[in-house]
Amino acid sequence: MTTRQRKLHTELDNAHTQLGQAAIRIFAANDRLNQILIEHLDPALWKANPPANLSANLKAGPPASARTRAPARSIAAIFTHMHNVRTKWIRLTAPHLKVPPQLNRAHCTPRQARTALAESAARCTEMLAEAIDGDGRVNAFLRDGWARPWPPGPEMLCYMLAHEAHHRGQVCMLAHQLGFPLPNQMTSRMWNWEKLWMECGSPTGPGEPALEKSVDKKR
Repeated sequence: MTTRQRKLHTELDNAHTQLGQAAIRIFAANDRLNQILIEHLDPALWKANPPANLSANLKAGPPASARTRAPARSIAAIFTHMHNVRTKWIRLTAPHLKVPPQLNRAHCTPRQARTALAESAARCTEMLAEAIDGDGRVNAFLRDGWARPWPPGPEMLCYMLAHEAHHRGQVCMLAHQLGFPLPNQMTSRMWNWEKLWMECGSPTGPGEPALEKSVDKKR
């Protein structure tokens, strides 16, 4: 192997390590959003029946498609679903990690949801780090038993974030529909990723370590 090839391999290894570390911070910030949202929800919303279910019950003779459609999830059911799906990702993708117990949507409290989400987020960050750093312990991402395996990489992080952002959007919409819209101060906080980053233990904002290394390299 030439000196140039060795240098290239070193740079690629460093890039994988940086990406793995970034994935940990990104998913931690993602879960911090979940924690903030649950913390600031009015308790009356937790198990409230979604308006879609109420309107469907009031309609006489709904079409067959509406009769067979599953009821809309409550906010409690949405957050338990998010946690339970994480446990499935871990069980299928990284079975060597400790899989957190699942939640029961019928009995789960906001506090239990926050505790469980924190635990499953910690396992997910371990899984992402191993997958993206390429240490060989995670060699494929399985999002479901029926799904085609994906090679480990940033795509799995994107999928996981998209799933959670989708359900957070549902929660925000339900809060508004049920008469308890989130205050502007709360929604602004959800978009303040610099603060989220620091709340997750990072002394700098998003991408700062990579930017600092890039600046140092140019000097």
